[in-house]
Amino acid sequence: LLRQILDQWFESEPLKATLATDAVIGAMASPHTPGSGYVLLHHVMGELDGQRGAWGYVAGGMGALSQAIANAAAARGAHIFAEKAVCHVLLGRDGQAQGVALQDGTEVRSKLVLSNASPQVTFLELIPQVRLHPASPVIPPPCPVAVDRLPSFLAAPNSRDGQPLPHHQCSIHLNCEDTQLLHQAFTEATHGHPSSRPMIELCIPSALDPGLAPRGCHVVSLFTQYTPSVLAGGQPWDEQARNAYADTVFDCIEAYAPGFKASVVGRDILTPPDLEKIFGLPGGNIFHGGMSLDQLYFARPAPSYSGYRSPIPGLYLCGSGAHPGGGVMGAAGRNAAQVALEDFKRL
Repeated sequence: LLRQILDQWFESEPLKATLATDAVIGAMASPHTPGSGYVLLHHVMGELDGQRGAWGYVAGGMGALSQAIANAAAARGAHIFAEKAVCHVLLGRDGQAQGVALQDGTEVRSKLVLSNASPQVTFLELIPQVRLHPASPVIPPPCPVAVDRLPSFLAAPNSRDGQPLPHHQCSIHLNCEDTQLLHQAFTEATHGHPSSRPMIELCIPSALDPGLAPRGCHVVSLFTQYTPSVLAGGQPWDEQARNAYADTVFDCIEAYAPGFKASVVGRDILTPPDLEKIFGLPGGNIFHGGMSLDQLYFARPAPSYSGYRSPIPGLYLCGSGAHPGGGVMGAAGRNAAQVALEDFKRL
């Protein structure tokens, strides 16, 4: 249990709770859930510019990272088709993957097919005849917010010139003074109710990258937990439910930074069904599957298929649903590409 590890090494409850957020973020788990300690390790095992455990913002927003990858691929001769939805994987008589069919009827033939979609989408939608058990859902709805001024927190008020302070340039955790708060928020969600005092990770990328917002304004990204993918009583995630949860989050932020709600000029609320519909994330799962110990390593996405090769010859998984799981690191894609190249040489 993460809680046992934190108690062994630290005395400060706010510090333990802050560290615990990285053990439950993106996971339907609490600090008391067995295996939660690994999720913390997963979030700090990488490095940035040689500094271990560090994270960073992408200049120009996360889309700039996708564009950089696309530019590198195009420079090597890749052809990229955006806004071209794949209908299904083409299979030969021998069951071998032979390319993909697009929704507009176009067929793209290939000896190998790599899928960055989740295992659920890949096997249950793109290849309907294959049946696998979906992974447990993870439901942390994000909420991009546009504000006309920097939030001013009671604990560290803004300077008179309104310039970003050090805490504006990093992740800010709210409702995390005690690990029990995280557990209570988790418990509410397991009963079908959005957390009444959700864990909030607040980032202001425009504090470091001013080009993301007009002068004097800022973009605030809110990553919150927990919300169930299906509400109690089968209630829909309609506009009323969506706004009610967002109002709860904003009320919490207001308690830490008075005036925050008045500074909001726009917000985009994404619930678990929104994440599934827009981005193809089953259950709103940002990692394409739970990061619990029973769904990692040789069991990711399923036993016997952890080596990136799928049950369909010539079809490979290269997304977060493959080893080593979610995160902006590209390890699954790199590993899958190496396996695919080995098989290609044998063809």
